Amino acid sequence: MPIIDTHQHLWDLDLFHYAWLDSSPTLNRSFGMADYLAAVEGLGVTKTVHVEADVDSLICWRRLSTCCSSPLKRTVLWQVLWRAAGRNMMILNPSLDKIAEDPKLKGIRRVLHTQPDELGRSRRFVGNVRQLAAYGLSFDICVLDRQLPIAINLVRACPDVTFILDHCGVPRVKERVLDPWRTHIVELSSFPNVYCKISGLVAYADPLRWTAEDLRPYVEHVLSSFGWDRVMFGSDWPVCTVSASYQKWVETLASLTEMAGAANQRKLFYENAVRVYRLA
Repeated sequence: MPIIDTHQHLWDLDLFHYAWLDSSPTLNRSFGMADYLAAVEGLGVTKTVHVEADVDSLICWRRLSTCCSSPLKRTVLWQVLWRAAGRNMMILNPSLDKIAEDPKLKGIRRVLHTQPDELGRSRRFVGNVRQLAAYGLSFDICVLDRQLPIAINLVRACPDVTFILDHCGVPRVKERVLDPWRTHIVELSSFPNVYCKISGLVAYADPLRWTAEDLRPYVEHVLSSFGWDRVMFGSDWPVCTVSASYQKWVETLASLTEMAGAANQRKLFYENAVRVYRLA
């Protein structure tokens, strides 16, 4: 079965400093395209979506765009394109106008779980996200489970924007907490312009003791809420390697969904990504 990975990162510590890596010795090194190709070897990954890793730089965008010449065809690149404008405020970066027509750029992400909650609620931020519809760009929502109400309000205010919820809304898998996460997922799924990446779950599980059964209630609830036409596979590589190899995560998700049949698995692992990220 071919796979499109809708969520992977690359970073070069010789070029940029990623502050959040300081607290993660396992990940605090450079990860390049050669490392990624080695991780996916033999797994059938045909395309990949690069997701920004919390650094704001047009130089970073240009550097990462060279990955499109890799053996993984039509590599799609993302980059955060926001800049500070006063305390806790973000405005669209003027560089967006320079690269918005680049076919490699499919959407924007701004990590919200590292920012004050007020940012995601601010009128300026919501207004900027609303503008993405005019560019034909989607917005990746990256929030903690407790911040899902902020995501719901953002989606409600931007009905013309396509949203993708990262990491199933970051449930507390290790603590086996399901509520109110389940209620918020149902509410988010009621908006037809929202999709969900089944990604990141192993990173939020117990890194030494997690099993497929620990992940099952979260995977099954997302699938029952969003349905098979609005979910996508994401590896969250290399972050996932804190708890599992790339291959182990793929095999785990495949085993958790095998009873749904090959047609639905193909939607999850391949077809939906083609449609949502316009990869055809």
